Amino acid sequence: MAAKKKEKVEVQEWMYEIIREPHVTEKATMGSEYGQVTFRVPLTATKPRVKAAVETLFGVKVKAVNTLILKGKTKRFKQNHGKRSSIKKAIVTLEEGQTIDVGTGV
Repeated sequence: MAAKKKEKVEVQEWMYEIIREPHVTEKATMGSEYGQVTFRVPLTATKPRVKAAVETLFGVKVKAVNTLILKGKTKRFKQNHGKRSSIKKAIVTLEEGQTIDVGTGV
């Protein structure tokens, strides 16, 4: 039997653009109990690209990626009207035994 070679995937610039920042909220931290980490990603990000970026940048195995788009709200303060921008979140579920410390930088 031939030994399997581990493929070395090089970090590319687009990977840093996909994973913008960790999204730290009460609900997101409750997901860490189940091996989930939540990231903010661009609106154009796809699940396979998010998976590839997380696996390469953090050196972990990803089990699943779920995405959701949070639509921007219209806000008003006295006579001023404004609109929050829409954001996309990616909830990444990691394999058993894998962890990502979101407190440290990439």
